[in-house]
Amino acid sequence: MQDTLPAGYQSSVDYLYGLQKYGIKFGLNSTENILARLGNPHKKLRCIHIAGTNGKGSTAATLCSILSRHGLRVGLYTSPHLVRFTERFRLNDEEVSAERILAVFEQIRECLNDREPPTFFEMVTAMAFLYFAEENVDWAIVETGMGGRLDATNVITPRVSAITNVSFDHQEFLGATLASIAREKAGIIKRGIPVVTAARQPLVQGILKTTCLMRESSLLRLGADFHCRRERGGRFQYRGLRNHWSSLRLNLAGLHQYSNASVALACLEVLEIQGELSIRHDAVRKGLEKVKWPARLEVLEKNPLVVLDGAHNPQGAESLREALRQCFSYDRLHLVIGVMADKDIRGMFRRLLPMAETAIFTQPRYARAANPDFLRRMARPYIQKHYVIPDPASAIHQARHFAGPDDLICITGSLYFAGEVKEIFGEPVA
Repeated sequence: MQDTLPAGYQSSVDYLYGLQKYGIKFGLNSTENILARLGNPHKKLRCIHIAGTNGKGSTAATLCSILSRHGLRVGLYTSPHLVRFTERFRLNDEEVSAERILAVFEQIRECLNDREPPTFFEMVTAMAFLYFAEENVDWAIVETGMGGRLDATNVITPRVSAITNVSFDHQEFLGATLASIAREKAGIIKRGIPVVTAARQPLVQGILKTTCLMRESSLLRLGADFHCRRERGGRFQYRGLRNHWSSLRLNLAGLHQYSNASVALACLEVLEIQGELSIRHDAVRKGLEKVKWPARLEVLEKNPLVVLDGAHNPQGAESLREALRQCFSYDRLHLVIGVMADKDIRGMFRRLLPMAETAIFTQPRYARAANPDFLRRMARPYIQKHYVIPDPASAIHQARHFAGPDDLICITGSLYFAGEVKEIFGEPVA
């Protein structure tokens, strides 16, 4: 982490954020045009492409951790960031420096066509590909921003693709039905490139199978082609395409993370079958034990226990509920919730609020944040003790006042809110 930022860095980041005025623009032409002016750096990369409604960041981080323990140079591109813009770009376990990403930004800024301004995500995606190409990474792990088919990252032709799961989120962009969302995610499937998925719904699997058949790609499914099972002592076993590993320990809390880790392991097996990787079992075990992915059941404090989770849709809330029940021991649960107004709030509340003693609704400093008074009204059918404290720091302070030493405080609702919380708990902004 840096104490001081290089000259020009903040103005460059401000320029990038200013591109958000162009909104979300689906399509690949703008990204392809930028990359063409840079000499198509993405075509020099060996990539793993990851889409999905939830879990794609955890899967990407797990892949990065394991491949890094094989002695490889691994680039990781994810979104959104929590606190610092530079979090989006990692080389092995290290976040990119502000100086390094500033140099990449300046190269791209010089070649932009002012008559064709990119969106924020198009520009940042181009930065990731140029950075990884200049660093000569052995592997680039690329997470989609939203959807897949028209996502800016979909300019790559990966060695393997992963679709972690498919559920309802971003319906205003991806479509109102599960089928339409699944078709958008399936858009990352390339001709002849194997696909790994943990999606279980028959409808979703049918769409993925059909797409893979049309594009002559193999589809590998959790529960059919590879398997994971929980073991005692917080461990799990993986039975895959070639390998069977037991007593694996994962440094990410929640049973749903076993599925995400298994998708990552299946991707590695695909690469080995293709002759692109020789899997070392010790590197697999160490990579799983060392993987870090913030704001996913992250313990911020103890006594009382304070856990941060970026659950931002009903499926994420369901995973959080199960993790709170099975992975933590506590007397009473106190929730601090800050959520975006365009989410399925009722679906999240229905899963989380009935298990809590108290809920405090607050308002992140984000334009799309839901009004906490509205949240309180919506919460009435699910919980009796609910409060509104608009300032997040004050809301957390009040939760500490409610909680006994054996209680658990869970802060959740949005990844944007999670970033603000990490700042409150002392995460450096620069």
